[in-house]
Amino acid sequence: MSELTDNRSVEDAAIARVLAFEEVQGRHPRDARGTSSPVDIESSSRMIEVKAFGITCRGQEPWLEPAQFELASHLDGTFFLYVVENVRQGNPDLFTLKVLGVEQLESMVERAKEHRYYTLPWPTADYDSCPSEF
Repeated sequence: MSELTDNRSVEDAAIARVLAFEEVQGRHPRDARGTSSPVDIESSSRMIEVKAFGITCRGQEPWLEPAQFELASHLDGTFFLYVVENVRQGNPDLFTLKVLGVEQLESMVERAKEHRYYTLPWPTADYDSCPSEF
C-alpha cells in the first residue's frame, strides 16, 4: 500500500474502513456525506461522525460542527464519534479505530469548549500564484 498524500484520500479511506466495520457488526451503513445529514455515516440506529487522522489522535481535541455537537449533547445513544487513526500510511489493516459512544462522550461534551472562526477560501489557482519567500 502506498502512502495517502491528500486529506480527501485520508478521509475516504477512513470512511471506507468504518463502513466495512459497521457491516461486520451486522448494521446497515450508508455514506451520508454530501446529503442533508449532519454526520458522515448513518448505520441502522447510529449517527456516526468520522474523524480521520493521518497519524495518532492522542493528545488532540476532536472538533464537531454545531449540528453534530447538538446530537452528541442529547446523549440518547444514537450519536457516535468514530476516530480512525494511522490512515496516511495507507494500509487499512494498520488503522486504529476508537468508538466513542454515550459513556465516552458524556464527560467530553460537558467539558467542550466553543470556538468561533472563519475559514478563508483559497483556490488552488490563487495558491499557485502567491509569491513564496523561501
